[in-house]
Amino acid sequence: MTDISMTPRPETQGQFLVAALYHFVSFPRFADFREPLQAVCDANGVKGTLLVAHEGINGTIAGPDEGIAAVLAYLRQQPEFTRLEYKESRASAMPFLRMKVRLKKEIVTMGVENIDPNKVVGTYVDPKDWNALISDPDTLVIDTRNDYETAIGLFRGAVDPKTKTFREFPDWVRNNTGLHNKPKIAMYCTGGIRCEKATAFMKEQGFEEVYHLKGGILKYLEQIPEEQSLWDGACFVFDERVSVTHGLAEGEHTLCHACRQPVTPEDLLSPLHEEGVACIHCHEIRTDGDRERYRERQKQIALAKKRGERHLGS
Repeated sequence: MTDISMTPRPETQGQFLVAALYHFVSFPRFADFREPLQAVCDANGVKGTLLVAHEGINGTIAGPDEGIAAVLAYLRQQPEFTRLEYKESRASAMPFLRMKVRLKKEIVTMGVENIDPNKVVGTYVDPKDWNALISDPDTLVIDTRNDYETAIGLFRGAVDPKTKTFREFPDWVRNNTGLHNKPKIAMYCTGGIRCEKATAFMKEQGFEEVYHLKGGILKYLEQIPEEQSLWDGACFVFDERVSVTHGLAEGEHTLCHACRQPVTPEDLLSPLHEEGVACIHCHEIRTDGDRERYRERQKQIALAKKRGERHLGS
């Protein structure tokens, strides 16, 4: 496959370091690990969300460089996570309000029993080789993310399943027999974790040549120069930045706090947009009661901002 030159890592785009991480591993002591991990994060000024389950760990955290380094070092001291990898980006403001370590049944919820990426998984493809794979006419490219994510960015030529949640993905595959029409399946997601399960599921469904983008969209946007990129739009991220673009620069999207959908600067000009109350995506489904509650919440957010505080409901 054709090699693609690499762009330098963005080092100074913001004062906060953001680390997106996941690791599939047998982790039967996960429940006992929650409180110590929470304490380490709190002690180092780190915020975000980490999910722990029998199958491993997943999440995104942000904080000062030394704080993130301390949390990652603590994780790698655990025998289960010595090979833990993560993806870095930066944020101009703290992108999380609090730190949460949560116990879960799955670290990414597909809802299909006995899918274990440590046993069966697709073939990893480095970002530098991804363009060649998805440009091959024998390859069907599938985005495994949800509709509110795909709405703001996709790889050129990708199939968008338009799922509301990842739980819908298995049924979408089962109901689309045309997916077998091409010999190669290439799949991608934000950071790689959904593709771990999605490719494992595809292999169990009888697909033989299944590939996935190593490190996900985030690693591709970090490494591949914009002029050589086959990515169109922005990548939705699950923090207050809302989206990132090439070089992992912060995008222009904001979040509607009524429906949690990303909105563009142009969307903000719509008469249907009312900050914190409704946007072009959810205006028609809001009741008068909804709007009244949201307006009161927005009022409290504005008052907290005047006091130089952040409202936890924002």
